[in-house]
Order: sequence, then C-alpha cells, then structure tokens
Amino acid sequence: MKKIPQRTCMGCNEKKDKNALIRIVKNKDNEIHIDKTGKMAGRGAYICNTIQCLEKVIKSKRLERVLETKITEEIYESLRGVILDK
Repeated sequence: MKKIPQRTCMGCNEKKDKNALIRIVKNKDNEIHIDKTGKMAGRGAYICNTIQCLEKVIKSKRLERVLETKITEEIYESLRGVILDK
C-alpha cells in the first residue's frame, strides 16, 4: 500500500493529504504559479480548497512570508477562481 504524503494548510494549520490541497509555487525566477499537478519545481506552499483558509492567508500575509516575496492581488484572485471552480 502506497503512503500518501501529508502537507499542512497555511490557513487552518491542519495536516491533510497532499492531493487534497492547492499548491502555490515560487520558482527560481521569483514567479508565483498555482501548481495543479503538484510537480512544478520551486518552493511550495499549500492551502485547503476553501475560501475561509484563503481569506485567513490573505489577512495574515502568511503566503508572502512563506514564499518570501510580494504576492499580487492578481494571484489571490486566480486562487479564488481555482477554489470556486472545485
């Protein structure tokens, strides 16, 4: 039986299966992407597929601290779109 990797959501701090979370990646060119495959190269951060967790992350600026870069409103809007499309 294959073990499913666990990751911690930045919003609620709960450990969940990696494939149940959304991955946000900062690559070596300091570009931020939403990683749907979970395999992009770069520094990754994970968030639950809920608006509540996204709002917590935006309010606390935790994503900016974890990825050590400024996050634009455009990226947050695309995250909202991904969460609402679930």
